Amino acid sequence: MIGIAGGTGSGKTTITNELVGRFKDHVSVVYHDNYYKAHPELTYEERSKLNYDAPEAFDTDLMIEQLKELSEGRSVESPLYDYTVHNRSSKTTHVEPNPVIIVEGILIFCDPRLCDLFDIKIFVDTDADVRILRRIKRDVLERGRTIESVEAQYLNTVKPMHELYVEPSKRKADIIVPEGGKNLVALEMIVNRIASHIR
Repeated sequence: MIGIAGGTGSGKTTITNELVGRFKDHVSVVYHDNYYKAHPELTYEERSKLNYDAPEAFDTDLMIEQLKELSEGRSVESPLYDYTVHNRSSKTTHVEPNPVIIVEGILIFCDPRLCDLFDIKIFVDTDADVRILRRIKRDVLERGRTIESVEAQYLNTVKPMHELYVEPSKRKADIIVPEGGKNLVALEMIVNRIASHIR
């Protein structure tokens, strides 16, 4: 089980996709973002004001429970999160218990219970200016947000929570990868480690 952490827009998904592309049917991916707590009791406006960058925003208990199921060889129905409405979707995604399970998320190294499940902990370390530019592009183009809303969220929660939780969690990592998916040397080292495990 491999944990891939790092700040928003750091390149976690790029590395994850590279590994999935290399190992295909041997790898399953679980995204911490899909475990945001559901808030059907709140209006869209109320949900949009919540802090989504703190550990308490996530149903980590459910994630840990499902990761243990996967490690014991049982498939799970992972929740799905709908960013366009700031709420959990009614749909789920089926996850198979493959030989390699990748867990991706900004805060996964903040919970000791999660850290204990990971055989390899990778932190993707990318400059803040690069991360915010990627965040703006993703949120506006893929999630239908306005520039103003992305800026407000970044300044109010993303940046302070990164400094409070994400950056300090880097000390828990076994491997720190500067420049994310562009670091081909680090990527090859990770690929070789996974290949030897699969063999």
